[in-house]
Amino acid sequence: MTASVSTLPSAQQVLESVFGYQQFRMGQEDVIAHAVAGLDSLVIMPTGGGKSLCYQVPALVRGGVTIVLSPLISLMKDQVDALRASGVSAAYMNSTFARQESAQIFNDLNNNRLQVLYLSPERLMVGDFLQYLQQLPISLFAIDEAHCISSWGHD
Repeated sequence: MTASVSTLPSAQQVLESVFGYQQFRMGQEDVIAHAVAGLDSLVIMPTGGGKSLCYQVPALVRGGVTIVLSPLISLMKDQVDALRASGVSAAYMNSTFARQESAQIFNDLNNNRLQVLYLSPERLMVGDFLQYLQQLPISLFAIDEAHCISSWGHD
């Protein structure tokens, strides 16, 4: 169940209480407001420019679950570890996961216990996973490190 609009925090509240920052970096606030409004965005920022906050903050403001597609397993793990350390219920899933690890994530998703789920691109193509995702209260879908995805092949 997604939180009601009246109980959802503002982007500024999330920035301060979850991430410990007092103000947004240049460009972040506009991108976040756009995402919170449910609009599509293409965000290009330099390394260290704060791209992750541009989908992490809206994920917590909008409620539901945010799906982040990322081709870099080590980055997924780092992002999830940092989110969990900040009190955010997050997980990641990729092709190296054992069935038991995946089952726990599915259980958490089915019981609305995850706010952010990082997925590797190939995970989307396993079985009926895309159909499964359509049953979830997805509030935001982000693609991180898209330049790495495009370098995998001609498709």
